[in-house]
Amino acid sequence: MKTYRFFIFSLAALTTLGFTHSLFAQNSTAHQGHTEAGMHAVPSKAAGSQSSQIKAVMMKQFDRPDARLVVGPVTVHGNYAVAGWTQTGKGGRALLQKDKAQWVISVCAGDGLTRSDVLQTTGMDKKTADHLAQSVLAAESKLDKKQRALFASFEGMVKVDSATTHGHHGEHAKP
Repeated sequence: MKTYRFFIFSLAALTTLGFTHSLFAQNSTAHQGHTEAGMHAVPSKAAGSQSSQIKAVMMKQFDRPDARLVVGPVTVHGNYAVAGWTQTGKGGRALLQKDKAQWVISVCAGDGLTRSDVLQTTGMDKKTADHLAQSVLAAESKLDKKQRALFASFEGMVKVDSATTHGHHGEHAKP
């Protein structure tokens, strides 16, 4: 049985792993949508479904012209969501939480985010974790094995917080 651990990386460590910061890019619009805490978020009152809002958060944070991000499926239960993603031959899942009417990414991981026991380590109650894990597996069961294998390829678990979120403008990388 794998042991899942939270890894909190500094901006320097993320940069070393291949994450880039748009501060160095010429595009000044890359930082629109930050909250005061420095996190990317889309107000939940924005037009569109919660799934669309979650995709917008992830696209704003990780999509690049040279490394397109594909998000889906997105599974929502209450104030939590798990979104599968792929980018340049890599993949994983993101756990998002609704905070003050905005969706924010709290964790990136692989298969751990399909397991109730792992979801509970993020602070989620058992009932919510059980329901979300079952819903994620059901949504992903409609995908082909290759797609599910990409989601599973993310190794470990990376906690995304306000200090590290700012460094995640580049493509996803395995820790």
